[in-house]
Amino acid sequence: MQESEKTTSNPEPMQNGEAMSPDAQDSRGPPGDEKNQGAVPSAPPLPQEPSPCPRPKLVFHAQLAHGSPTGRIHGFTNVRELYAKIAEVFDVSASEILFCTLNSHKVDMQKLLGGQIGLEDFIFAHVRGETKEVEVIKTEDALGLTITDNGAGYAFIKRIKEGSTIDRIKTVCVGDHIEAINDQSIVGCRHYEVAKMLKEQPRGTPFTLRLVEPKKAFDRQKYCKLRNYPSEFEDKAIKKVDDLLESYMGIRDLELATTIVEAGRNKKNPDDFAEALDSVLGDFGFPDVFLFDVWGAMGGDVKNRRI
Repeated sequence: MQESEKTTSNPEPMQNGEAMSPDAQDSRGPPGDEKNQGAVPSAPPLPQEPSPCPRPKLVFHAQLAHGSPTGRIHGFTNVRELYAKIAEVFDVSASEILFCTLNSHKVDMQKLLGGQIGLEDFIFAHVRGETKEVEVIKTEDALGLTITDNGAGYAFIKRIKEGSTIDRIKTVCVGDHIEAINDQSIVGCRHYEVAKMLKEQPRGTPFTLRLVEPKKAFDRQKYCKLRNYPSEFEDKAIKKVDDLLESYMGIRDLELATTIVEAGRNKKNPDDFAEALDSVLGDFGFPDVFLFDVWGAMGGDVKNRRI
């Protein structure tokens, strides 16, 4: 250490009347020993600082919102890096990810990923689904849209005001990514830039929006048609399956539970049920133990349409 070398080579003289430390008194040696008179000991080496403990690696669990096995995500410090990590784990392109929600696979803007993620939060990544174009005619200054962006170049619809111009166009939905206005790409624009462009569209003149909706796990109209056997058994089975979804996957979703129950109708054994479920919801990668528990939870009355 430089400090120790300096003390040894250039000892500071003691001032008159200054008491010496016990170590300094011992170092003078016995009386008459001229060689040891006035010698100043070297300072003991300073203890080495302990090497800093490595910071614990924060690991988060994630799924694709339309269905996938659970992945482990770590080593990101911003949204773009998070999307890159998700893309790497699930073998998709980072440009396919529209936005993420926490603890819900639904397009729920109350669960939208913000600036912070808790250790217990489960990340659901919503990826590109179908593209659609709609024609809009402004009948008033405001379209009734609230726009936000994902921090990585994609602006999307966060809210739609009831009774507004956009609300009357039923194909436009919350969560839709606004990809272009009048064929002009707005990818890379911040939400306030997109809002300004929409505000500047003249009243009474049609313009087009090219939208990309988040990919859906299944046809939502299909589950609505599930009313072919007594609701008493159906509702019990759906509730049991919903409980199992929470137990195995940490989510609750009556729509998804209904689709699972429907897949089990008229199936004679767990293998047939697993094959049917895989054809509808194969992207979820349900574990075998979950499938067997669901098969048992649905009961014979539901599986065979008995009252």
